[in-house]
Amino acid sequence: MGATRCFWGWGYEGAGLSAEEERALVERVRPLVRVAPEPIAAPTPEEIRVAPSRLRVPEGLASWCRVDDLDRAGHTYGKSFRDVVRALERRWDRPPDVVARPPDEMGVVAVLEWAARVDAMVIPYGGGSSVVGGVEAPPSDERPVISLDTTAMDQVLEVDRVSRSARIQGGVLGPSLEAQLRPHGLTLRHYPQSFELSTLGGWIATRSAGHYATLHTRIDDFVESIRAVTPAGVWESRRLPSSGAGPSADRLWLGSEGVLGVITSAWLRVQAHPRYRASAVARFATFAAGTHAARALAQSGLWPAGCRLLDAGEAALSGAGVGDAHLLLVGVESSDHPVEHEVARAREIVRDHGGEISDGGLAGSSDEGTARWRSSFLRAPYQRDVLVRHGLIVETFETAVTWDRLDAFVDAVLGATARALREVDAWPALVTHRLTHVYPDGAALYVTVLAPGHATDRLAQWDEVKGAVMAAIVGGGGTITHHHGVGRDHRAGYDDERPDLFAAQLAAVKRAVDPGAILNPGILVDPDIRRG
Repeated sequence: MGATRCFWGWGYEGAGLSAEEERALVERVRPLVRVAPEPIAAPTPEEIRVAPSRLRVPEGLASWCRVDDLDRAGHTYGKSFRDVVRALERRWDRPPDVVARPPDEMGVVAVLEWAARVDAMVIPYGGGSSVVGGVEAPPSDERPVISLDTTAMDQVLEVDRVSRSARIQGGVLGPSLEAQLRPHGLTLRHYPQSFELSTLGGWIATRSAGHYATLHTRIDDFVESIRAVTPAGVWESRRLPSSGAGPSADRLWLGSEGVLGVITSAWLRVQAHPRYRASAVARFATFAAGTHAARALAQSGLWPAGCRLLDAGEAALSGAGVGDAHLLLVGVESSDHPVEHEVARAREIVRDHGGEISDGGLAGSSDEGTARWRSSFLRAPYQRDVLVRHGLIVETFETAVTWDRLDAFVDAVLGATARALREVDAWPALVTHRLTHVYPDGAALYVTVLAPGHATDRLAQWDEVKGAVMAAIVGGGGTITHHHGVGRDHRAGYDDERPDLFAAQLAAVKRAVDPGAILNPGILVDPDIRRG
């Protein structure tokens, strides 16, 4: 029997913080932010109250479809701050009528055909790790809802060691994918923060970015071909290393967020496990000096596996530092050759920009500060749930912008965040920031907010703050999302960011493959329902 997923928050039952770890986290935060004296009790399965299902499952699908309250509640929302708060309030506003876990591609076909017959919508759920409202039903569409959980389709189907690629089912979770590649001596090397509970199909559908933050950062870089099921039929692109034959067919699926079809498998470019590694933490007196060093590293051609800049507050909160300096985490690795040359040049670049590296830095296989940050990074969603239960607003904003605008952009976004928190009486608050990914032409900015929330209207506070910060991001020329996807929460910003003619193009493609607007209506484009 496998581990049981938490139906109201992140992760697996029993895998979160221990009671001692919870107390330590709250005490670490208490001097910085007002914390509720007693936590909100987590909901129990016995407290779930959802509307009765409006669908009768066909006999041929019954063995892998569920209509029980627990499964339906667990598939109502994703895993954002707003989702956790609603679950803690024992609210399941638009639960799916059925949770379907098809065992194979023909099962996906059967679900879409059934939905068309009964005039239901289908929401591809993947691993359910969305933090932007990407897996919940639209509030204004009253059709029955089928949540399509792909995690039963979780196999590495074929490995081509000559071309170093693999054909993998779309429902596989990150740890299982890596475990199946390991006997072949291969790895995908794509580690988003949601790695534990997100699927390959979800990574492709949301254009996820991994922990290794330069060069092969996005899932886009690994996709060789895609196979998907649409309401109009099965779709598959040819497997090629590269092609100049017209617009790329795969690009249409990268970032499609379930509106065009369900990704059932894909050929991915994989790589050998790294044999040589070095990492270090460099200290900077100012965040701006750290950004200049990060830019130099990104433009040097060294392609460090990791290059993340933490402000002093973020460093202290994660345990990577004590809050007296801004920290640049640098990692270098290779499966082919020793990395001494890269290490030496990285040292020079860091020191040329005023960074301080300890004598042991960038010399061994690990660095204590880097290891502490990595552990905090992977545990952050569990920590978030604890702090939300203690009455805090815990939110992140992520974006990307070119280097020439970065310094002013950081100031504008941080300023907008602080002003918005004060206006909704969520101050004093802890606002930290970091650069999560760096490219030759720009960087991704990530802002974390821990703020005191009102007991009765935390979601209203969140909505005001998020709107203000999103406006500052769009106004400063940044993207509405670097790696979390659009979903329902970022739709307004996405409409501003994309060209109007592209919106018309995307709507036309949607009509071609999904004329009944069965799939994820309202995500990316407005539904254009043409029944019959």
